[in-house]
Amino acid sequence: MKTLAKIYTIIIFLLLYAPVIVMIVFSFNQSNSLSEFTGFSFRFYQEAFSNDKVIDAFKNTLILAVATAAISGVLGTAAAVGISRMRSRYLRKSLLSVTNIPMMNPDIVTGVSMMLLFVFTGALIGMQSSLNFWTMLIAHITFSLPYVILSILPKIKQMDKHLPEAAMDLGCTPLMSFFKVELPCILPGVISGMLMAFTLSLDDFVISYFVKGTGFETLPIYIYSAVKKGVRPTLYAANTVIIVAVLILLVLINFVGKDKTSRTKQK
Repeated sequence: MKTLAKIYTIIIFLLLYAPVIVMIVFSFNQSNSLSEFTGFSFRFYQEAFSNDKVIDAFKNTLILAVATAAISGVLGTAAAVGISRMRSRYLRKSLLSVTNIPMMNPDIVTGVSMMLLFVFTGALIGMQSSLNFWTMLIAHITFSLPYVILSILPKIKQMDKHLPEAAMDLGCTPLMSFFKVELPCILPGVISGMLMAFTLSLDDFVISYFVKGTGFETLPIYIYSAVKKGVRPTLYAANTVIIVAVLILLVLINFVGKDKTSRTKQK
């Protein structure tokens, strides 16, 4: 049974990651062939990053991801602290359930519903074009926020609840106590949540496609538009950049969590 389980696991991983591996390998291909590897070269990466549209899309993606991570980090920290301090267990569980809705909703449902909301709101206030960078930013914050909150809440539970009280007994105001005592304790959770928000924003396509405005295009949307005209090896290179960036961020997220856990065990 163990042998069958291992074979089954290997097959599943091959089905999941074989297309990605093939794409990464052929992004370094010397020729334009999409089926024959003729030699190692950075040619398509040079072509991709010498394309002004790719550069603009990459910049837009980074700006959007950084803004999403920063705002989600602030709002998620405030929300997590507020939820943890609620005395009513029923209200706390209800808020957590509502918070989890964007995570459980299919991306296409979230994207279409937010697009309709933005168009309706824009029509009410008389805007000619209701979809722009800000609508995309709001959408990204909406689906990233639950992940930030869920990253911070366990750190709040692990923290000694008497520390803020001790700080206030020693003369700190509630605000000073939060920034000097609570925030350093939950900082690994905040960083993990912000990295998760950055990662989700970086590679999101479905929701971004529905709430994007004219003049602002992210890299996943650019790649989708370019694929309609035909698959080119330069798209392999652009996709590989996204995959590598997401992989690095996921490693950082796991490293932050494990580093904090090991420190806690040592204490």
